[in-house]
Amino acid sequence: MIRLNSKNSIIIAFGLLFIGLILFIPKIYFTNNIYYVSKDINKLYAHYISLKEENKFLAQQLEDMKFKNQVEDSLMIYSIEEANGINIR
Repeated sequence: MIRLNSKNSIIIAFGLLFIGLILFIPKIYFTNNIYYVSKDINKLYAHYISLKEENKFLAQQLEDMKFKNQVEDSLMIYSIEEANGINIR
């Protein structure tokens, strides 16, 4: 059996501390790593949501512009045909 004097007590305490650090440092590292990765994922997801909304807005604008262009083209064709004296009906 080991006699507990001050030198042996310090060696045992440092040994237990070393074993504890070996066991818990990887857990702390992975926990922090998971935390920062999830923060990055949340930031990217928020950016994704805003880009999706902007895409919807731009798609609506494009459709409005297409409709306006179609109406203007039909009016332009109608006015050209009237000017040339072509009967549309």
